[in-house]
Amino acid sequence: MAEVIWTTLRLAGLTTVLLLAVATPLAWWLARHRAWWKEIVAALVTLPIILPPSVLGFYLLVAIAPQSPLMAPLHTFGVRTLAFTFQGLVIGSMIYSLPFAVQPIRNSFEAMGARPMEVAATLRASPLDAFFTVALPQARRGFLTAAILVFAHTVGEFGVVLMIGGGIPGKTEVLSVRIYQLVESLQYGEAHKLAAGVVAFSFAVLLAMLLVDRGASRAIR
Repeated sequence: MAEVIWTTLRLAGLTTVLLLAVATPLAWWLARHRAWWKEIVAALVTLPIILPPSVLGFYLLVAIAPQSPLMAPLHTFGVRTLAFTFQGLVIGSMIYSLPFAVQPIRNSFEAMGARPMEVAATLRASPLDAFFTVALPQARRGFLTAAILVFAHTVGEFGVVLMIGGGIPGKTEVLSVRIYQLVESLQYGEAHKLAAGVVAFSFAVLLAMLLVDRGASRAIR
Protein backbone atom coordinates (compact mmCIF):
# COMPACT_ATOMS: atom_id res chain seq x y z
CA MET A 1 0.00 0.00 0.00
CA ALA A 2 2.84 2.38 0.82
CA GLU A 3 4.20 1.85 -2.68
CA VAL A 4 0.86 2.83 -4.23
CA ILE A 5 0.69 5.99 -2.11
CA TRP A 6 4.28 6.88 -3.00
CA THR A 7 3.63 6.39 -6.73
CA THR A 8 0.54 8.60 -6.48
CA LEU A 9 2.32 11.38 -4.58
CA ARG A 10 5.35 11.21 -6.86
CA LEU A 11 3.13 11.46 -9.93
CA ALA A 12 1.13 14.37 -8.47
CA GLY A 13 4.23 16.25 -7.32
CA LEU A 14 6.14 15.86 -10.58
CA THR A 15 3.07 16.74 -12.64
CA THR A 16 2.51 19.89 -10.57
CA VAL A 17 6.08 21.14 -10.91
CA LEU A 18 6.35 20.46 -14.64
CA LEU A 19 2.89 21.79 -15.40
CA LEU A 20 3.46 25.08 -13.59
CA ALA A 21 6.58 25.58 -15.71
CA VAL A 22 4.67 24.83 -18.92
CA ALA A 23 1.50 26.71 -17.98
CA THR A 24 3.19 29.97 -16.96
CA PRO A 25 4.32 31.20 -20.41
CA LEU A 26 1.11 29.88 -21.97
CA ALA A 27 -1.06 31.70 -19.43
CA TRP A 28 0.99 34.88 -19.90
CA TRP A 29 0.50 34.75 -23.66
CA LEU A 30 -3.24 34.14 -23.31
CA ALA A 31 -3.55 37.03 -20.83
CA ARG A 32 -1.46 39.59 -22.72
CA HIS A 33 -1.90 39.01 -26.43
CA ARG A 34 -4.87 39.97 -28.58
CA ALA A 35 -4.48 37.60 -31.53
CA TRP A 36 -7.82 36.60 -33.03
CA TRP A 37 -6.96 32.91 -32.72
CA LYS A 38 -6.05 33.22 -29.03
CA GLU A 39 -9.39 31.83 -27.89
CA ILE A 40 -8.95 28.81 -30.18
CA VAL A 41 -5.79 28.02 -28.21
CA ALA A 42 -7.67 28.67 -24.97
CA ALA A 43 -10.43 26.27 -26.04
CA LEU A 44 -7.87 23.56 -26.84
CA VAL A 45 -6.23 24.07 -23.44
CA THR A 46 -9.62 23.78 -21.71
CA LEU A 47 -10.77 20.75 -23.74
CA PRO A 48 -9.62 18.12 -21.18
CA ILE A 49 -12.22 19.45 -18.73
CA ILE A 50 -15.17 18.40 -20.89
CA LEU A 51 -13.70 15.39 -22.70
CA PRO A 52 -14.51 12.01 -21.13
CA PRO A 53 -11.30 10.68 -19.52
CA SER A 54 -11.61 7.47 -21.51
CA VAL A 55 -11.60 9.43 -24.78
CA LEU A 56 -8.58 11.49 -23.78
CA GLY A 57 -6.84 8.39 -22.44
CA PHE A 58 -7.49 6.49 -25.67
CA TYR A 59 -5.97 9.16 -27.90
CA LEU A 60 -3.02 9.57 -25.55
CA LEU A 61 -2.49 5.82 -25.66
CA VAL A 62 -2.48 5.95 -29.46
CA ALA A 63 -0.07 8.91 -29.41
CA ILE A 64 2.52 7.13 -27.24
CA ALA A 65 2.16 3.68 -28.80
CA PRO A 66 5.15 2.15 -30.68
CA GLN A 67 3.62 2.77 -34.12
CA SER A 68 2.85 6.44 -33.42
CA PRO A 69 4.75 9.01 -35.53
CA LEU A 70 5.32 10.96 -32.31
CA MET A 71 7.36 8.07 -30.94
CA ALA A 72 9.48 7.59 -34.08
CA PRO A 73 12.22 10.09 -33.02
CA LEU A 74 12.66 8.17 -29.75
CA HIS A 75 13.16 4.81 -31.46
CA THR A 76 16.80 5.69 -32.14
CA PHE A 77 17.31 6.01 -28.36
CA GLY A 78 15.79 2.60 -27.71
CA VAL A 79 12.46 3.94 -26.53
CA ARG A 80 9.65 2.34 -28.51
CA THR A 81 6.68 3.32 -26.37
CA LEU A 82 5.72 5.33 -23.30
CA ALA A 83 2.50 3.37 -22.77
CA PHE A 84 2.30 1.59 -19.41
CA THR A 85 5.27 3.53 -18.05
CA PHE A 86 5.55 6.12 -15.29
CA GLN A 87 6.82 8.65 -17.85
CA GLY A 88 3.68 8.07 -19.88
CA LEU A 89 1.58 8.69 -16.78
CA VAL A 90 3.33 12.03 -16.23
CA ILE A 91 2.65 13.12 -19.82
CA GLY A 92 -0.99 12.05 -19.60
CA SER A 93 -1.47 13.74 -16.22
CA MET A 94 0.03 16.98 -17.50
CA ILE A 95 -2.33 17.10 -20.47
CA TYR A 96 -5.33 16.07 -18.35
CA SER A 97 -4.63 18.74 -15.70
CA LEU A 98 -3.45 21.49 -18.07
CA PRO A 99 -6.58 23.68 -17.78
CA PHE A 100 -6.40 23.54 -13.98
CA ALA A 101 -2.96 25.14 -14.16
CA VAL A 102 -3.42 27.60 -17.01
CA GLN A 103 -6.75 29.16 -16.05
CA PRO A 104 -5.96 30.33 -12.48
CA ILE A 105 -2.61 31.76 -13.59
CA ARG A 106 -4.17 33.45 -16.61
CA ASN A 107 -6.87 34.97 -14.40
CA SER A 108 -4.22 36.39 -12.07
CA PHE A 109 -2.25 37.89 -14.94
CA GLU A 110 -5.40 39.46 -16.39
CA ALA A 111 -6.48 40.83 -13.00
CA MET A 112 -3.09 42.50 -12.66
CA GLY A 113 -3.78 44.68 -15.71
CA ALA A 114 -1.20 46.41 -17.88
CA ARG A 115 -0.32 49.25 -15.49
CA PRO A 116 2.34 47.47 -13.36
CA MET A 117 4.27 46.37 -16.45
CA GLU A 118 4.07 49.89 -17.90
CA VAL A 119 5.44 51.36 -14.68
CA ALA A 120 8.27 48.82 -14.70
CA ALA A 121 9.08 49.80 -18.28
CA THR A 122 9.32 53.47 -17.33
CA LEU A 123 11.87 52.44 -14.70
CA ARG A 124 13.90 50.86 -17.50
CA ALA A 125 13.22 47.29 -16.50
CA SER A 126 13.50 44.84 -19.38
CA PRO A 127 10.37 42.81 -20.21
CA LEU A 128 12.00 39.71 -18.72
CA ASP A 129 12.99 41.52 -15.53
CA ALA A 130 9.54 43.02 -15.19
CA PHE A 131 7.97 39.60 -15.67
CA PHE A 132 9.99 38.01 -12.86
CA THR A 133 9.99 40.96 -10.44
CA VAL A 134 6.50 42.35 -11.04
CA ALA A 135 4.16 39.92 -12.81
CA LEU A 136 5.08 36.70 -11.03
CA PRO A 137 4.85 38.12 -7.47
CA GLN A 138 1.48 39.72 -8.21
CA ALA A 139 0.17 36.45 -9.64
CA ARG A 140 1.24 34.31 -6.68
CA ARG A 141 -2.39 33.71 -5.69
CA GLY A 142 -3.06 32.17 -9.08
CA PHE A 143 0.07 30.03 -8.86
CA LEU A 144 -0.89 28.72 -5.44
CA THR A 145 -4.42 27.91 -6.61
CA ALA A 146 -3.06 26.22 -9.72
CA ALA A 147 -0.60 24.12 -7.71
CA ILE A 148 -3.31 22.96 -5.29
CA LEU A 149 -5.76 22.14 -8.08
CA VAL A 150 -3.24 20.27 -10.23
CA PHE A 151 -1.91 18.22 -7.31
CA ALA A 152 -5.40 17.28 -6.10
CA HIS A 153 -6.69 16.60 -9.60
CA THR A 154 -3.76 14.31 -10.33
CA VAL A 155 -4.26 12.38 -7.09
CA GLY A 156 -7.92 11.81 -7.98
CA GLU A 157 -7.65 11.02 -11.69
CA PHE A 158 -8.70 7.55 -12.79
CA GLY A 159 -9.73 7.09 -16.40
CA VAL A 160 -6.63 8.54 -18.03
CA VAL A 161 -4.12 6.80 -15.76
CA LEU A 162 -5.91 3.48 -16.17
CA MET A 163 -5.93 3.78 -19.97
CA ILE A 164 -2.28 4.69 -20.41
CA GLY A 165 -0.79 3.14 -17.26
CA GLY A 166 -2.73 -0.07 -16.79
CA GLY A 167 -2.21 -0.16 -13.02
CA ILE A 168 1.06 -2.13 -12.99
CA PRO A 169 2.02 -2.76 -9.32
CA GLY A 170 5.09 -0.81 -8.27
CA LYS A 171 5.19 1.05 -11.56
CA THR A 172 1.95 2.71 -12.65
CA GLU A 173 -0.54 1.67 -9.96
CA VAL A 174 -2.01 4.71 -8.20
CA LEU A 175 -4.63 5.14 -5.49
CA SER A 176 -7.65 5.53 -7.75
CA VAL A 177 -6.75 2.38 -9.69
CA ARG A 178 -6.13 0.42 -6.47
CA ILE A 179 -9.58 1.39 -5.16
CA TYR A 180 -11.12 0.18 -8.41
CA GLN A 181 -9.23 -3.11 -8.17
CA LEU A 182 -10.28 -3.61 -4.54
CA VAL A 183 -13.94 -3.07 -5.42
CA GLU A 184 -13.65 -5.48 -8.34
CA SER A 185 -12.28 -8.15 -5.99
CA LEU A 186 -15.03 -7.37 -3.42
CA GLN A 187 -12.54 -6.15 -0.80
CA TYR A 188 -14.87 -3.40 0.36
CA GLY A 189 -13.18 -2.87 3.72
CA GLU A 190 -9.85 -1.91 2.17
CA ALA A 191 -11.65 0.10 -0.52
CA HIS A 192 -13.51 2.05 2.19
CA LYS A 193 -10.25 2.96 3.93
CA LEU A 194 -8.61 4.28 0.77
CA ALA A 195 -11.74 6.02 -0.45
CA ALA A 196 -12.23 7.72 2.92
CA GLY A 197 -8.63 8.92 2.77
CA VAL A 198 -9.21 10.44 -0.67
CA VAL A 199 -12.41 12.14 0.57
CA ALA A 200 -10.53 13.63 3.52
CA PHE A 201 -7.73 14.79 1.25
CA SER A 202 -10.21 16.40 -1.17
CA PHE A 203 -11.93 18.22 1.69
CA ALA A 204 -8.58 19.49 2.96
CA VAL A 205 -7.71 20.76 -0.52
CA LEU A 206 -11.01 22.63 -0.88
CA LEU A 207 -10.63 24.11 2.62
CA ALA A 208 -7.09 25.23 1.81
CA MET A 209 -8.29 26.93 -1.38
CA LEU A 210 -11.06 28.75 0.48
CA LEU A 211 -8.65 29.92 3.16
CA VAL A 212 -6.16 31.11 0.54
CA ASP A 213 -8.89 32.99 -1.28
CA ARG A 214 -10.14 34.54 1.96
CA GLY A 215 -6.64 35.58 2.99
CA ALA A 216 -5.93 37.09 -0.42
CA SER A 217 -9.21 39.04 -0.35
CA ARG A 218 -8.34 40.50 3.06
CA ALA A 219 -4.88 41.46 1.84
CA ILE A 220 -6.38 43.34 -1.11
CA ARG A 221 -8.66 45.32 1.22
